[in-house]
Amino acid sequence: MKKITAIILCAIISLSLFSCKVIQSELSADGTLPDAETATAPVTDTPDTEPEPEPDTEVTISMVGDVLLHEKVSESGEMADGTYNYDHLFANVREEIEAADIAIVNQEVILGGRDMGISGYPSFNGAFEVGDAIAGAGFDIVLHATNHTIDRGSKAVRNCISFWETNHPEMAILGINSSPEEQSDIYVREENGIKIAFLNYTYGTNGIPLPTDMPYCVNLLDEATLKADISAAEAMADFTVVLPHWGTEYVLEADSNQRYWANIMFQCGADLVIGTHPHVIEPVEIMEDEDHSMLIYYSIGNFINSTAQTGAGIANRMVGGMANVTLDRDENGEVYIKDYGVTPLVTHVLTGSGRITTYKLSDYTEDLAAKNEIVASDPSFSLEYCRNLVKKVFGDLCE
Repeated sequence: MKKITAIILCAIISLSLFSCKVIQSELSADGTLPDAETATAPVTDTPDTEPEPEPDTEVTISMVGDVLLHEKVSESGEMADGTYNYDHLFANVREEIEAADIAIVNQEVILGGRDMGISGYPSFNGAFEVGDAIAGAGFDIVLHATNHTIDRGSKAVRNCISFWETNHPEMAILGINSSPEEQSDIYVREENGIKIAFLNYTYGTNGIPLPTDMPYCVNLLDEATLKADISAAEAMADFTVVLPHWGTEYVLEADSNQRYWANIMFQCGADLVIGTHPHVIEPVEIMEDEDHSMLIYYSIGNFINSTAQTGAGIANRMVGGMANVTLDRDENGEVYIKDYGVTPLVTHVLTGSGRITTYKLSDYTEDLAAKNEIVASDPSFSLEYCRNLVKKVFGDLCE
């Protein structure tokens, strides 16, 4: 016991002497401590490398609805100097588009180019410059399987495919095909280690027969094909997204045909469905059983449009939604939907070069709503009308 006490006493004395030396060495010539700014900081060991950050396993998907090129929309792209530019269509939501890991747009109208003549309803054709604006806004996937795909025949489809391949080869173009082999391909995109398959189909082509020289040009909803494609997608990817052009125009709820196809998609193992075509928004639902669940956006409405029709209900066509879905892996390595929601959008109609555009509803104002030319087509349109419609259809899902 005495030996331990002596050792401790010696240690205390040694520590005291060491402390005195440290303090003495820090004293200035006049016996005072130096200022903090001039004091020498003690040397500390730092690790050679920073710890590795946790890998990001989340993937965000955002999609907007129909880019519907009515005449006023197409004409808005003609600039004062005679050139064409459509960046204004996406200017107010570009930040959200660019922020998504995967951004998708439904290009309702075939882009056959101005040389074929720009045209509106009922037989549409759009300018290549619309595609330039889509690429410039930050979209990654363009959907072309719609009821207007073959409005102007196989030449317009070929022109459209050639435009994308030549000018924006980085873009994934779904729903139209240059060969039977291309039609049978399943598009799979990998982000943050998650492989996601995307499938795009349309219910029909407005009664226009498939071109005899290009019967494979557009993907049609067909039960055998759909089942085979989803089965192939499930084998190739961690997550399957189906993007159908379906439903009944201007109806604010899913019809029996949509539910029929949704049930097939669910039974085949699809994980997410985002629909277009009704030109108005429709509810979001989840189908599930004990083994599987599937999230469905029945319709996210128009992204941009300027219908010339008038009367009650026209205001509904001005309201769209941006579907937002976040994927992640669970502790078992399975990919699941971590979060989902919708950002309400409003088409702001003004005549003139570069004037028609789309806003987030959260950025829209009473003043803007009062100036929207759609008021002349449907006087019920207002900011409150848009908010009430979104609440009615999407409930508390809105961001």
